[in-house]
Amino acid sequence: MKDKLKVAVVQDSSVPFDAEKTARKACRLIEEAAINGAELVVFPEAFLGTYPKGLTFDSPVGKRLPEGREDYLKYYNGAVEIGGSEISDIASVARENNIFVVMGIIEKGGSTLYCTVVFIDPEKGVVGKRRKLMPTGSERLVWGFGDGSTLDIVESELGAIGTVICWENYMPSLRAAMYGQGVEIYCAPTADDRDTWVSTMQHIAMEGRCFVLSSCQFLKRGDFEEDYRCTLSDNPEEVLMRGGSMIIGPLGEIISGPVYNENAIIYADIDSDTLVKSKLDFDPVGHYSRPDVLSVHVDKEEKKAVYY
Repeated sequence: MKDKLKVAVVQDSSVPFDAEKTARKACRLIEEAAINGAELVVFPEAFLGTYPKGLTFDSPVGKRLPEGREDYLKYYNGAVEIGGSEISDIASVARENNIFVVMGIIEKGGSTLYCTVVFIDPEKGVVGKRRKLMPTGSERLVWGFGDGSTLDIVESELGAIGTVICWENYMPSLRAAMYGQGVEIYCAPTADDRDTWVSTMQHIAMEGRCFVLSSCQFLKRGDFEEDYRCTLSDNPEEVLMRGGSMIIGPLGEIISGPVYNENAIIYADIDSDTLVKSKLDFDPVGHYSRPDVLSVHVDKEEKKAVYY
C-alpha cells in the first residue's frame, strides 16, 4: 500500500432510473473529492442504476402482475453496461482528476441485472468488477447471482483494493476470501443504514486488520418521481436511506463518520504503517490462523448456463 493516502467516501443519492443524470452527478462528486485531495473515492451500492427501495415489482408469492413487469422494464432501462457511455464518462473524469473510483452500479448482463461494483483506475480505466454473490431478500427477484470469477481484489498503486457488498459482509467465508488475498482497503458499499452496521464495520476492520470504507446513500422518497409505487411512504420528505457512511482503521477505530441524514463526502488520511502495526497480535490468514484445522475453499471459475 502507498505510504500515505487520502481517501473519500460519498454519501449521496442516485437520480433514480436515470443513468445519464446520475453519471453526471457522480462526475461532479468525483471532482469535488479530488479537489479536496482524495486519491480514492468510494460510492454506495447501486448508485449508478438505482436502489429501488420500497418497490415490490408486484410479485406476491406465486404471482407476478403486469404492473411489476413495467417496473422491471423501467429499472432495466435505467441500468448500465460496463462498456457503456456512463462508465466511460466517469473513467474520463477519474483520469482528469487522477483519482481511483470504486462505484456501485446496476449492471446489465444480457437480460439479467446484477448488483455490481466497478473499479476504475485513473490511468488504466476499468480494471475490475465485483458482482454481488448473494442478493438479500427480495433483491433476488431483480438481481442475478454473481460467481467466484469476480472475487479478485485489485492491485493498484494505492494498495490492494477489494469490495464486499452490503449483507455479503455477514458471510464469513467471503470475508476470508478477501483477507486471503491481502486486502488493504476493504470497500463496503451498502444499503444498510441501521445502527448495527457500525459495529459490523468495526468488527471487519479488526478481523481483517484492514481499512474499511463503507458508503451508503442518503435517499428520500422525494428523490423518486411522484408515481413511484413505494410501499414505505408517499411523503417526499420521508428518508428511505439515512446514510451512515464511515471510515474505520485496522484496529476497529472510527476515523471518520458515521454521518446520517445528509449528503456528504467524508475523508480520512491513512497510512501503510498502521496496517503492519495492527498485525502484531492478529493476522487472520497468517500467524493467527490454523490451516491444519480450518480452511476456506474458493472456486473462482466463471459459471455459465450453457457451454459449447
